[in-house]
Amino acid sequence: MPPRRRSVSGGAEPRRSWVVAAAVAVAAAAAAWLLGGREAAAGGARLLRASELARYRGDAGEPGLYLALLGRVFDVQAGRAHYARGRAYSGLAGRDASRAFVTGDFSREGLSDDVSDFGPAQMLVLRDWLRFYEEHYAFVGKLIGRFYEENGKPTPALLLAEATMAQGVAAREKEDGQRQQFPPCNSEWSLASPGRFWCSKQSGGVTRAWAGVPRKLYQPGGKKPRCVCVRTTGPPTGQPASTSHGDRGDLDDPSLQEYPGCPPLASSCTVQD
Repeated sequence: MPPRRRSVSGGAEPRRSWVVAAAVAVAAAAAAWLLGGREAAAGGARLLRASELARYRGDAGEPGLYLALLGRVFDVQAGRAHYARGRAYSGLAGRDASRAFVTGDFSREGLSDDVSDFGPAQMLVLRDWLRFYEEHYAFVGKLIGRFYEENGKPTPALLLAEATMAQGVAAREKEDGQRQQFPPCNSEWSLASPGRFWCSKQSGGVTRAWAGVPRKLYQPGGKKPRCVCVRTTGPPTGQPASTSHGDRGDLDDPSLQEYPGCPPLASSCTVQD
């Protein structure tokens, strides 16, 4: 059964004003991890037209049960309980409904392959779905149309989608890196006592060798700071241990600020009014 994915709600991010030629270089670099090597391994992958794919709805007398995502066709017969007619995901069968994987709109208009207005975060959702299908279902071939030419080569629309997806991957990796550098604090609040922040070697769900101390982290565009745990010894993140440093970890990062009334090296802080 497909896992529940959180759709990206709200208005779509403004589409980047890239020219396709600039997107090609990024997309080419992204293709290896995006496809997981399936297409290269497939060799003689089938090329299907929309009219042919539409016959694969899993009904009696039909040749099978397929769906497409960004033009990649998968055999989902093993998931018949979810994709056959009358089932929860039957609208995805026999077509490319890439847009619906993000929006959750299963209306006639929503079951579309048009993702031209999707930004990096939304394309990252599609990347996660692609990985799911590559892991659980057999890759069949490519759908001729929006994403693949008659000869099976990618269209400008696919190259642009992959370039946008690569941006989403880069943003996620940056976010993951910052989470490792500045893990979230533990916190507790109650009506009977003031709030408290504290750090441990597992605070924020990030396991590490150090506990750190609470600090306010300010980020560009952020409306308010958030509590993070900061390493207090060794070189600053990104600086080799062999170079000269003050053995203060990341305490001197300019994005950080101490909590009022909290000892500078205390692992726990009570919120001050």
